[in-house]
Amino acid sequence: MKFKLAYSSLRWQTPDIEAGLKAMRETGWEGWEIRQSLDWLGSAKRVKKISDDAGVPVAVVCGTGISLDNNYEMKERNKRRIDFAADVEADTFMFMGAGRPYGRTVTSDEIKALADLSDELADYAAQYNLDVCYHIHTGTTIDTREEWELLMRLMKRAQLCIDVSHAAFWGYDPAQSIRDFSDRLVYVHLQDYKGYRFVELGDGNLLDFAASMKALEEIGYNRWITVCPSATDLPDREKMQRDREYLRKLGY
Repeated sequence: MKFKLAYSSLRWQTPDIEAGLKAMRETGWEGWEIRQSLDWLGSAKRVKKISDDAGVPVAVVCGTGISLDNNYEMKERNKRRIDFAADVEADTFMFMGAGRPYGRTVTSDEIKALADLSDELADYAAQYNLDVCYHIHTGTTIDTREEWELLMRLMKRAQLCIDVSHAAFWGYDPAQSIRDFSDRLVYVHLQDYKGYRFVELGDGNLLDFAASMKALEEIGYNRWITVCPSATDLPDREKMQRDREYLRKLGY
């Protein structure tokens, strides 16, 4: 089965976007995930043109600076990024939770606040027919399988991004999580982990990527799958090349 495969700009700080997208295209990626600030990216018109010229459309635009205090500035900044996502014709707007409370577990009220914020952003994006998805991530508001399951019960209109590595960190088989949340899944992250850092796909010892991809086939998943670059010292282009070759070995 052919999937839509994208690469994340997670590690890019102040990138030459044209050169980065050229490298993505030449190494076999079909789309990209935006992480940069809007003041670096410039207008949506500019980014759309660069992406179109490179033949690498925007898959997803990521949110920023989430908090649970109903902060006006935080919500407005993320709504502007939703506007931007719509203008570059992204498939989805993605965000993570707030910082994990220090020295204590998260409360059910805090999980409810995250669910409410998720649905508020989803309601705002609905004017553009744009999905909003919550990205599971360790070290944020939601940091256990049980908390994730509670969030999914409370979150009514926002959708889900499963990062297979973070599911595995919680002892939740990634392939099973894909099946369990198939009705809410609109975005997928792939990254591998070994020892103390994220590594190139296939170099880690945590994940069975073939099983996760098979689960995506089983549920008929047809949205973007994005690989997040490692934390190794390899040049960006070599990371892109190695990750793409690994997926080809799996048949994708």
